[in-house]
Amino acid sequence: MRLTAIEEGHLRNGLPGTIGIAAVFPGEPFDLAWVRARVHERWGGLDRMSLVPVPPAGPSALSGHRWSAARPFDPAAHIVATDQDVNALLADGVTQVLPAGRPLWRLLVTRRPTPAGEHAVVLLAHHALLDGRSLETLFRTLMDGAVPPRPSLVTAVARHRPSRLPGVGRELRRIGAMGRPVPASSRGDARPSVAVLGIDPRVMRAARRQPADGRGATLNELLLSSYAGALRAWAKGPGPFYATVPVDLRTRHTARQLGNGVTALRVPLPVDLDSPVARLRACQEQVAAFDDRCEAHRAILPTLQAAARSVPWLAGVMARRLARPELTTSLCTAFKWRDNPSHLHGRSLSRVVPLPQLSPPGTANLCLVHSADTYTLTVVSHLRPGDAELLGSAVVRELEAVASAGTTVARAVQGLRTP
Repeated sequence: MRLTAIEEGHLRNGLPGTIGIAAVFPGEPFDLAWVRARVHERWGGLDRMSLVPVPPAGPSALSGHRWSAARPFDPAAHIVATDQDVNALLADGVTQVLPAGRPLWRLLVTRRPTPAGEHAVVLLAHHALLDGRSLETLFRTLMDGAVPPRPSLVTAVARHRPSRLPGVGRELRRIGAMGRPVPASSRGDARPSVAVLGIDPRVMRAARRQPADGRGATLNELLLSSYAGALRAWAKGPGPFYATVPVDLRTRHTARQLGNGVTALRVPLPVDLDSPVARLRACQEQVAAFDDRCEAHRAILPTLQAAARSVPWLAGVMARRLARPELTTSLCTAFKWRDNPSHLHGRSLSRVVPLPQLSPPGTANLCLVHSADTYTLTVVSHLRPGDAELLGSAVVRELEAVASAGTTVARAVQGLRTP
């Protein structure tokens, strides 16, 4: 079975392509044999988890990769214990290329505890095989009492074409508009770095109530606006910064399908606005247009994918171009783990830690996850060593500024009401 154009692009874009998700639990390390048995039970029947990409036999321009099924399903080949802690594991994993010749995923069970005495189960996968939504779906199926998704080889990209083509030309212009890379903090060679930051839930609750006279803010809106503020403080210069937001195209009927079922919407970050609440409002206006823009992508994607699939090298050209820092400065995504409480082998889930992919030098990718009463931000930067931590801390400060704006307004209103 031929790879889709999106999958082919992920293999040909010159990047490691590794993404991941970690689930952290209290208590001792999980028993490796038990984890393997659970994975075999829940994932053993999923065709997608046994696929191996086979390189083209002839010139790669004329024939693309094909998926081949590796059977029988062998959890021991993919599930191992590690002495690395979860943060070090993610920092190393984002730059590692998963071994060829077998399905492009692995599950790691940590033996070293976190400072809070917790242990993690970490899923790493190549983006050609699975997208971020698929990682979340797979982890949900491992939890106690979960129902595995139906076996499927189909990538969950919507196939229908709308009767009209709303905003297609405008969307094509957005896709190709040039921006500028993320500036580095100092001179030197660009090197990947990963930072994982916890955010005070009281700060997030206050920030999500902003603007005070509005409907409240979503995680995506807060991440985009706080990142805009962080870049404003980071450096000044000409040209816009563009953030790219992955948006799931799956429907409620295909929500649990595995593969690559997202599109990417580019938004200019409002770094020129002084107020954190003003930046939040601007991002809310951008996000409000996502539904209409997704309709344009549903119209565009079949044609682009058909062309790239007919000429496989075109998928690589498109993927490498879109990965350029002037076009994809940052991938920004956020989601909520809605199955609360979740348990694995009777242990309650403490938090979820995401791992965005590594992009070329001049980029920084961010992912924010809300699970139970915890908020975790992961930054993967390809700038100077340590820049991921600097950027992440700047984003947290911006979130605190949004939250404190609500406190200031509330105090002012209270003062007006007090005789």
